[in-house]
This record gives sequence, C-alpha cells and structure tokens, in this order.
Amino acid sequence: MIDKNEVEYGRRAFLRIGGGVGLTVGGMLLFGVSLSATAAPVLGKGNSLVDSSDLSDTRGDFIPNAFVRIARDGRICLVMPKVEMGQGVYTSIPMLIAEELEVSLDNVEIEISAPVAALYTDPLLSAQITGGSNSMRYAWEPLRRAGAAARVLLIQAAASQWSVPPESCHAENARVIHGPTGRTLEYRQLVERATRLPIPQDLAKTVTLKDPRQFRLIGRPVKRLDSPEKVNGSAVFGIDVRIPGMLYAVSITSPVAGGKIKAVDDRFAREIPGVRQVVTLEHTVAVVGDHTWAAKRGLDAMVIEWDDGPNASLDTRILQQDLRTAVLKSGVVSRQAGDVEEAFAKHTRHYEAEYTQPFLAHAPMEPLNCTVHVRPDGCDIWTGTQVPVWAVDAGVKYTGLPRERIVLHNRLLGGGFGRRSEVDIVIQALQIGKQVNAPLKLTWMREEDIRQCTFRPMYHDRIAASLDEHGWPVGWRHTVAGSSVLARFQPKNFQGGLDRDAVAVASDLPYAIPNQRIEYVRQEPRGIVTGFWRGVGPVRGTFVVESFIDELAVQAKTDPVAYRRALLSPAPRALHVLDVVAREAGWEKPLDAGAGRGIAVMHAFGSFLSAVVDADVCNGEVHVRRVVIAVDCGHVVNPDTVDAQIRGGAIFAITAALYGGITIDRGRVVQGNFNDYRIMRIHETPRIEVHMVQSNESPGGIGEAGCAVLAPALANAIFSATGKRLRHLSVGSQLADGNFA
Repeated sequence: MIDKNEVEYGRRAFLRIGGGVGLTVGGMLLFGVSLSATAAPVLGKGNSLVDSSDLSDTRGDFIPNAFVRIARDGRICLVMPKVEMGQGVYTSIPMLIAEELEVSLDNVEIEISAPVAALYTDPLLSAQITGGSNSMRYAWEPLRRAGAAARVLLIQAAASQWSVPPESCHAENARVIHGPTGRTLEYRQLVERATRLPIPQDLAKTVTLKDPRQFRLIGRPVKRLDSPEKVNGSAVFGIDVRIPGMLYAVSITSPVAGGKIKAVDDRFAREIPGVRQVVTLEHTVAVVGDHTWAAKRGLDAMVIEWDDGPNASLDTRILQQDLRTAVLKSGVVSRQAGDVEEAFAKHTRHYEAEYTQPFLAHAPMEPLNCTVHVRPDGCDIWTGTQVPVWAVDAGVKYTGLPRERIVLHNRLLGGGFGRRSEVDIVIQALQIGKQVNAPLKLTWMREEDIRQCTFRPMYHDRIAASLDEHGWPVGWRHTVAGSSVLARFQPKNFQGGLDRDAVAVASDLPYAIPNQRIEYVRQEPRGIVTGFWRGVGPVRGTFVVESFIDELAVQAKTDPVAYRRALLSPAPRALHVLDVVAREAGWEKPLDAGAGRGIAVMHAFGSFLSAVVDADVCNGEVHVRRVVIAVDCGHVVNPDTVDAQIRGGAIFAITAALYGGITIDRGRVVQGNFNDYRIMRIHETPRIEVHMVQSNESPGGIGEAGCAVLAPALANAIFSATGKRLRHLSVGSQLADGNFA
C-alpha cells in the first residue's frame, strides 16, 4: 500500500490503488494508477503537445500497471517514469512499451509520471531521478514487461469473450486476433472486460517477452515524438509557463558563498515602471514586477551592501593547493589487487604524473526557473526538474503545508546535465513566493545561473606505474582527491568515506595490470557547493586513465592503439570498439603537417566507446577537425537517439575541455555568461562520425558516455601535434599559459 504522503491529491489528481492491480516487474512493484487531470504536459496522437487536464475522467479505464492506461474510447496513454531534457526518452521508453503492447507510436499519448516514489523509484539510483545515463538501463526489461502484461490481459479478455483458449489468439496493431477464425476485437472494445479480470500474482514472472528477432520498433530509427512541438514552438518548458495574474521575479544571491546581506537601498528600484515589490531574504534580494524586464531593471537599480563572510579571500589557487596537499595523503582504498608495493620494489622503472581538472558549470540553454503559487490552502509548483519527489519535498518543507496540498506540474527541461537534479531554484521560488500574493515566476539571469551553479568538482589525481623492461605496466598506484557529490546528494550511498562516483573508471580498469591500488581522498572546496555534471566520475576518470595510458605508450615507444590493444584482453567489448574506431578513422593514415591524432577508450554506464580525434594547434588555438566514435551500448533501442546523444556529448565535452573552467577570485565566480564561459560555435564544430557496434547485451547508458571519451582523445591529439602533454583541463587556459608537462 502506498503512503498517502507520497501521492498527489486534490482537484488535479488521484491515485486509485485497487485490489489485484499490482504487478511485480523486474523486482519492482508496479501499482495500477489512475491519474485524473494531472496537468502534466503529454504528447497526444498526431504528435501534438496537449495537457492531461484535458483528458476525460479515467474511471473505468484499463490500468494494468503504473505505465499503461487504455481508455474506453481507445486512447492509449503511456506514463513516463523519466523526464525529457533532450535525451529522447519520450520516444525510446514508449518504444519499449509499445513493442510489447503491440501498438503503433502514432496511437499513443505520453504523460509525465506523478512524483510518487513508491511507483517510479529507479532502483539503481534509489530515488525517482532522471540521470546517471540510466533511463534505458532502468526501463529495458521492466517497461517491456509492463507492455507485455497489458497485452496478455487484453488477449485473455478477448479469449473470454469468444470462449476460446488464449493460446489461439494474438495481439497486433492495438487489437486481438483469433487465429483460427480471423475474428478481431480492438483494444477499446476490451477495456471493460479487461478491467474485471483477476491479475495473477506471478504474471510478471510468467509473461513472455518477444524474441529480439521479432522486434518491429526496437532497434529501428524512429523520429523523436517531441520534435515537432520543439520546432514549431508549442512545446512547454518551465520558462514558458504562464498563469493568469502571474508576477515575475529576478533575484541575486550573495556572490560569495556564505555571504549575507548587510544593507539594501531599494528606493531607485521601486521607481522603475512595473516593479511591484522587493523581497529580502538572508542571502538573497529579489525584485518582483509585472514582467521579467521590469524585475531585471529593478534589480539592476538596487544598491546592495554585502557581508562577504568567511570566504571573502578565497581564490582558485587556494583551492588547488588544498587538493595538492590532499592527494599526498593516504586515502580510502577503493580497489586493491595483487601486491603493489612488491611490484614497485621489484621493477625500478617508474613513471608518474599528476592531473588536475577545474570546476565546471552546466550552463543549460534554458536558465533555471520556477513558477509557484503559494496559498494558505495549497501550493502549485511549475518547473522542469530531474527529481520531482524532491521538488515536492521542498514544497512541504518551505510552505509548511501537508504533502497532499503540494502539486507539481513538471515540464520539459531545456537541458539538465545534472543541474536540474538540484532543487535550489524551487526553494528560492517558494521563499519569495510566500511573500507575494499572486502566482510568481522566478528566473535566474544567465549570470546568476552560472555563478550560483552547483559546480562539477575540481579534482587532483596522482598516478604512478611500475614498468617492466619493455614498458608494460605491472604495478599501478592512483590517488584521487576531490569533493564528494554523493556525500551531500545521497549520503546513504557514501559509505566508509568512499565516493564510488569519484573513483569511477579509475577503480575498474579495463587493462590487464596485475597489481593495483586506487585510493580516494575527500577534499571539499571551501564554501563551494559541488554537484553532478554530465558524467562526473567517468568523465574525470577517463581523462586521467586514458591520458596516462597514452603517456605509458610513449615511454614504451609503442603506438598508442597497439599499446592499448595488448592490454585490453580482460575487456573484449572495449577491445572491439578500439579496433572499430581505429579502422574507421584510418589510424595509420598520415596527417597534414602540424596536425595530431589521439585516441581514448571508455567503459562506464554499461557502455563501451572509443574515440579518435584529429586536431591541430595554431597560435595557441586548438582546431578540432574530425571526431570518429565507435560505440557498443548493448542493444540499441533507437539508433537515432544514440547517434544524437553521442554527437551532443562530443560537442559538450570538447567545449568543456577547450573553453570550460570556472575560476574564483576574492570569493567570487569570475565567469558569468557565454562571452567568458564559451560554448563551441557552429563553425568550430568538427566533423563527427558515429559507428554503432551491434550487440545483444542489455542496453547501457549513452547520455554521458560520449562526453567521457572525448577529452583524453583530444589531449592525446594535441600531444601528437605538438609534443606537449596537457595534464590540466581546461586546455585553452593551459595553452595560453604555456603550462605544458
């Protein structure tokens, strides 16, 4: 039974948990759900965005589990447990359900799931979260089983009506067909009878999934269902929300972490036409107006005196020194294999290197925003969030209202990258909205969005290898020093002082190295809050490991591909993508004078990738000419989505490597907009080729995988072009400083 505190109630929604409608799927208990007018955006038939508040009453619908609802009029609604932020889940997840349910994607409506942890918790992430490149890994079997279970019950309903054995019937194109006679019944004609069927407790275990050879949707390129609305402008993101009587707010929070407001002079702000109100919190000032421009102008006119607090003298150099000191300490051991000390004592040829990585901001195209309407009897929240339950939690905490009075309207996300797994924008909107007698939209200007970001942590890695007489590694020591995102984000997953994400890849080398010790030293940056950023640990770890492997290949006077190939026997999938990318990129072909070619291999998120980058360096500027990527992500659901995610991840990663890097000066974030926190321009974007490797393995993650493999391949290409080794990201600042290894 579901705790009522995890369920939306009131005028917009109710959940009907009926006897016998539970279905255990893939180790999860999926309850039957009836959502009445949930006011969450859905994709309707004909691929038009509609609002589920327009849907008729769902009483009497066929609801076999938490993901499928079939109405008496034939409408088929698929409820999405993940949110769409550009990664394509509103197409790929429906493909899984529709494949087994035997319906066309043209005949379904897509609805965002309610914030109900009991129904939609991702067991791998321990919460109702979209992130970790986990959507397909989470959905692959459970959601196919959800569709298959619905299909089986519909077939049983038809067989019962015809008084024939269910084995003599099959489903096809939203109807059930009796094989011997050719009789048919559409799903809509079976709804009433299907709702009366008892659901066997072992249905999930006995239902038969399709043989992949029978797939008609999965594995084929399918156009994104949400693309038309995003092209014609009808798609509703959080920033597009309009509520009658709504006011608009712009805010500024102390530019120094931990700082407070000392004094505020708002006389000039109140003189700006359209300014309605000034709200002052402990660390934040907000101006409320008739529109965002009035609020922004009012904020610009504010005279604010800040008490910068204990972090007023903080700068990047201090934080870097903290990490340099930390990495010399003994850390928590995340992996111990063989006898590392003996390997280093026996083989006197040692090679060492240190790598550093800066803070990175997310900078999603849609700045953070949240609309709230806080009333004595309830609170509505409109936003785009990766963590819907936690957004409701914030509503409960900051309004004092019971959970059933908090209503979340989750919208499309204009980019997330981990930033929208935080609820700080929701909290601030609630704090301000409590003091405004109207619906209120809070928008962070780009500068506030970047400067108040939960940054990707800075890291410092110290790594050493003991080499035999031929240059092959027999011992490996690696210490990672950096912030623990898990310790703050999900403390229960931070055990014994070890952040498993921070040591990802580093603790699971694909290479045949017999003696290894990997350690983690937690070093939190003073006053800076860190967060997840499109593949935090694997991106960090792959850069270090693949850069160092390249350096060892040089020490061994061996071609980088050949060196990796000889060490990859424990990871045949990694070896295969290496071979594919080397062949497709023409690894052996000569380059123009001054150009370089680099390679890297990645294994994380259940996927294996290898990338080759061609680049040249001229007058301190890096020009990336060509990127070739081979990807084995297991069974591909939608090839178009995989291709798009790899390309987007490559651009995102190259941008971060070349232009990223947040710096702190006198406690303040220096960067603020795209003029000084650059994004790669169209004319700078290289030619990108994606080669998918056929695989029958279960799907791996892909949203962050392309991001992880690019930085080391780029750094290795720069070495190939210049003979200079880059051990710090961002590349651009290092080239400008001439700070080469």
